[in-house]
Amino acid sequence: MQDERVLNPEIIEANDDLSLRPTLLNEYIGQDKIKESLDIYIKAALTRHESLDHVLLYGPPGLGKTTLAQIVANELKVHLKVVSGPTIERRGDLAAVLSQLEEGEVLFIDEIHRLPRFVEEILYSAMEDYVLDIMIGKDSQAKSIRVDLPPFTLIGATTRYGDISSPLRDRFGVIFHLEYYTVEELNEIVKRTAKVYNANISDDASCELAKRSRGTPRIANRLFRRVRDFAEVKNNGNITLEITKYALSKLGVDDSGLDMRDHKYLNTLINIYHGGPVGVEALAASLSEEVSTLEDVYEPYLLQEGFIKRSNRGRIATEKAYKHLNIKYMDGLFQ
Repeated sequence: MQDERVLNPEIIEANDDLSLRPTLLNEYIGQDKIKESLDIYIKAALTRHESLDHVLLYGPPGLGKTTLAQIVANELKVHLKVVSGPTIERRGDLAAVLSQLEEGEVLFIDEIHRLPRFVEEILYSAMEDYVLDIMIGKDSQAKSIRVDLPPFTLIGATTRYGDISSPLRDRFGVIFHLEYYTVEELNEIVKRTAKVYNANISDDASCELAKRSRGTPRIANRLFRRVRDFAEVKNNGNITLEITKYALSKLGVDDSGLDMRDHKYLNTLINIYHGGPVGVEALAASLSEEVSTLEDVYEPYLLQEGFIKRSNRGRIATEKAYKHLNIKYMDGLFQ
């Protein structure tokens, strides 16, 4: 069985402490522009006694889309119902969820881009007119029944904005792109996590964790838990800079936040494909990974930090990647 990647932001640990999640906008760290806009939209909806317009959140995994959905429901003082796109396989599955909504409630659909198109069509009238059109019978006996729905707010989350169909995308009144977090923001998150766990962490240790967390809060919290384990066993529970660096080295996380699989990706790109360009399918096959895993998990941070770039001919390793791996850079030889 293949080991799970320490830095995979899509993995949510079974023992993840829900108290780490902020519950209100003023507790949420980072994404300041989104928070400011959401605060206005929520207050306006409450003032008018209306449901908040439908919201689409997109960006790399682990940046807080699910947490924001829960915060919106909390701020509106309504229940949040959560479903995942891949689990909705039939029209009836989605119709059942929609028909059980109460007035003003928030429905959160994670990975909304993975809804089958024939199922997604049910959302069109539900989002626009708060009605549910259901077909009963077959062939000449088929007839449509319209069911009224209470006003509700749909929050969709996706890591693949481009995979959402235009008809669905156009029905969202509010669309937000979540950005990677700064080191300063992640530092605040690590300190807050330490406080929740009643752990003793030094300022330089929390800063070091923040720098190696790939701009992602979920990774910051996961690395914190692993470093805390090392501190408990090796340093009487005190999370110092020294024990933090020691733990992260054992976890295979380097100074730039890259782990062993990132190194394997870059080494494959440089040593096997001479730095590129190479198609993502060939790269995925060499790494024994799915193409979607490379595109959604590996590459966003490598692109963000300038280790690779995309061209119409494929992936290309940058000079920064060569320097990071201590490999001589041959500019333009194969590009």
